[in-house]
Amino acid sequence: MSDYLPFELQVQIIKRLPVKPVLQFRSVSKRWKALIDSSEFIAAHSVGHTQLNRLLSIFAKQDIDPTLFGLPKLYKDYGLSKPYKDLRVVGSSQGLLCLYDSYRDESLDKSGITMAVLWNPSIRKSVRIVVPGVLHWRFLHTVLGFGVSPITSDPTIVKITNLGMDMKSKASVEIEVFTLSTGIWSVPSSKLPDKPVSVTWSREAIDKFIYWFGYYPLDDYSDGLGENKLIMSFDMITQEISLIDLPNCFTHQSSSKFSISKVRGSHALVEYSTTNNEKQDCVVWMMNHGVPVSFTKLFTINTPYALINILGFMKSGGPIMETHDEFGEPTAFVFYEPGSKDFKYTSFYSDYGSFFVDSYMETLLLLDQPDSSVYPIVN
Repeated sequence: MSDYLPFELQVQIIKRLPVKPVLQFRSVSKRWKALIDSSEFIAAHSVGHTQLNRLLSIFAKQDIDPTLFGLPKLYKDYGLSKPYKDLRVVGSSQGLLCLYDSYRDESLDKSGITMAVLWNPSIRKSVRIVVPGVLHWRFLHTVLGFGVSPITSDPTIVKITNLGMDMKSKASVEIEVFTLSTGIWSVPSSKLPDKPVSVTWSREAIDKFIYWFGYYPLDDYSDGLGENKLIMSFDMITQEISLIDLPNCFTHQSSSKFSISKVRGSHALVEYSTTNNEKQDCVVWMMNHGVPVSFTKLFTINTPYALINILGFMKSGGPIMETHDEFGEPTAFVFYEPGSKDFKYTSFYSDYGSFFVDSYMETLLLLDQPDSSVYPIVN
């Protein structure tokens, strides 16, 4: 091909190929390798290349043995060689996963540091990001969000520190943003919410926005039950921060807990409640975009379980969940069909809270990064 086609046309052809052959073509010539390894080509391939999303599922126990649908169990072969103690998946976006863990790294800090990891299983590469100033107290705590802008292909981590209501400052949250293109943490110039808010770990990335579920605390010791609910959004392009107040039907429901997800590309709100016989039910709502914001009830799930957690949704709109009973059995990985109301069980079992599900696509993102590099650069 290289002997007969202009190089510009070669570029356009390679840009349309899947990730695996593109990686193989890096060995054809130095010119092709320089092209494919360039940040401009990687961004163009990520933005312009379309493919069907696949289901990605991870489970992690104390000894960290994740399983990815379609990938081998031994994730160390996919670019993660560091030991992790308490793995948490922050999110998946545009083919990258963001993991979060605290572990001792004596090469950086004698007392141990908090790290986030950007991981691309498709190309077996990861980079690490130092997360500064993390708080773990009940009312003074830190949550993260992750997304890759479909416009710029720039991986973005947002750190939100909930300050509680007893602070002298008007702001109830502090926000810092890390973008891989800059390699540093910075404070966005956009205005912080002028209302007292508390943001939870329930989050989702849709298009160019990262969203978190939150609420307006009534006092210093509020835990989000029975209060006005909201969704906070962060625009990865403009870095604008916005609050979306949820309808009155969700406020002051002291017996319910909520999380956000996405179904068919739209916001989903999941409402959990405990029945009189100590079983957990949930209602799935989908946001109707417009002013004012409203939600449509999709279905109610009546379960025989003490605990359930909806992890995501299939293309059909049916939820994927983890279920746990009161007898101490391992947590089950379950598919639910709203039409038939059937629970379809898999052979996957783990600890409650250790499953993660999202859509996944292959990408070249991180190909131009030194493997296992650390940001910000530590001298």
